[in-house]
Amino acid sequence: MKRKQLVTIKGTKNGLSLHLHDNCSYEDMMRELDDKLSESSNMHGEKQNITVNVELGNRYITEDQKEELIEAIESKKNLSVQDINSNIITKTEAEKMVEESEIVSIASIVRSGQVLEVPGDLLLIGDVNPGGKVVAGGNIYIMGSLKGIAHAGVNGNEKAIVTASVMKPTQLRISGLITRSPDEYPVGEKREMECAYVDKSEIMIDRLQVLTHLRPNLTKLEGGQNNG
Repeated sequence: MKRKQLVTIKGTKNGLSLHLHDNCSYEDMMRELDDKLSESSNMHGEKQNITVNVELGNRYITEDQKEELIEAIESKKNLSVQDINSNIITKTEAEKMVEESEIVSIASIVRSGQVLEVPGDLLLIGDVNPGGKVVAGGNIYIMGSLKGIAHAGVNGNEKAIVTASVMKPTQLRISGLITRSPDEYPVGEKREMECAYVDKSEIMIDRLQVLTHLRPNLTKLEGGQNNG
């Protein structure tokens, strides 16, 4: 009877893809991984650095096991782990994902010295005064004037946006990028609700209507939400 393969190595244009069987013991998988990587490393000889993507399937591994897995792979010459993917996440990780996808609605004025922070999207019905600050893991929607600081996508999400009825921030941040509004607007210009978004590693400020084309999947607010 043919022995089941616990580790499958596939070559791709970007390096190697390791598919690890998810219905065996972690120890057995690691032993076979070490054997196969040794064979593969000898075949590649002195070839320059090869990136490795690891697919765990329906297997969850701890942080210690992940470090052990990376060390086992990178101990072979010229191999560098780029990514480790699993179909399984912990309850804590799942709860965090749900939390970060929720919209928090607040009716308030954020005054100087105050900081308002939420893990997901923020819908603020009110103003952010100079010296005030709003921070969100996702998008920031301000139904009022933004004259303080707004930081959207604080955990690294460059797809996040900031919208405001009056967009005159002292500082505007999306992920790790920073800008501010123009010092002056043309006299008599009719102001519309504006949005800020990242395009080619630069924060742009434009009319709200452009989001229809730039962020076609931005539909969380459509239809509202009943919290009663």
